[in-house]
Parts: sequence; C-alpha cells; structure tokens
Amino acid sequence: MLRDVDTVQVVATGTFIFLIIGGAGVAVLALSLLGAELLHVADVDGPVSVEAVAGFLGAFGFGAAIVNELVGGRTPGTIAAAVAGGAVAAVPTAWLAARLSRAARDMRTDPTPTRNDLVGALGLVVTPVPAAGYGEVRVRVAGQPVKLNARADHPIPVGAQIFVVQALSETSVHVETY
Repeated sequence: MLRDVDTVQVVATGTFIFLIIGGAGVAVLALSLLGAELLHVADVDGPVSVEAVAGFLGAFGFGAAIVNELVGGRTPGTIAAAVAGGAVAAVPTAWLAARLSRAARDMRTDPTPTRNDLVGALGLVVTPVPAAGYGEVRVRVAGQPVKLNARADHPIPVGAQIFVVQALSETSVHVETY
C-alpha cells in the first residue's frame, strides 16, 4: 500500500530545447546591448539587425516552450504546433525589435555645448567675484545648470544677476552684472 507518493513533473525534451533557444536569444540581445562591436565578435552589417535576430530567437524559443507545455508536446505533431506557435510570437517581436533599434540609432540629438555657448548666458553669483581673482557663478547652458569660475572687472556680490561676456576656458568666464 502506497501512501504519500511524491510526483515529479518532467519537462519535455522539446520544451527544454525551446528554452535553450530562447535563452540564446536573450544572450545575443545582452551582447548586442553591451557592445559586441567593442569585442569585434562579428561584423554583421546586413538587412537584418542583431537586435531583430535576438528578438526572434527569444520570442520563438520562449513562445514555443509555452505552447509545447500547453499542448503536452511529446509527439511530432504537437512539437510542430509548438514551432508554429513560437513563429507566431517571433515574427512580430523581431519586426518590433528592428523598428525600435533603428529608431534608437537614428534618433536626433542636440549638439554638445561648447564654450562658445556660454557667451551671453544669464546667471547668478554663488561665490563673490573679487576684482582681482575668481569667484563662482551658476548659469544655464542647454537647459542645464552649470557652475563656473568667474572673473569680473569690478567686485560682484553673492546673489547678483550676471551675464557672460567672454568664455576664458571651458570652466571659467568673464562676467558683468545684469
């Protein structure tokens, strides 16, 4: 007489293989995001991006594994159904991955601010500016607050509004009161 029989859930071999394929897709995606071009693993320049291949493999593997477990994939027919289910999940995922990666690569960005962008900026004195030395001012450049060393022809107290007359270097400016 058997009492308290423990049952063990066995994962189908097909499901295990599909999970490995999905994991490979995630690994390829991680390598592409972490900069595989830095490692020069492969120079793939073609109509299909690495991100699209990774999206296809990941969605195909995990989608097929889910379908395989749902249909009890132990026969060739049910495994074929799992492959079809994985393909149904993989195609739109690959298309979306290709579109998103292309959009990220082609995204317009603002140019990097240079010292010439400092001239004419308005700001406040945060450390008094003496006539013969440097103080500190805070100005906005490209919408970001920047703290700079500042010189002036005459002393300027803390809290005074200033504008930048000349950029002496990347981190220091000549200012006048506003």
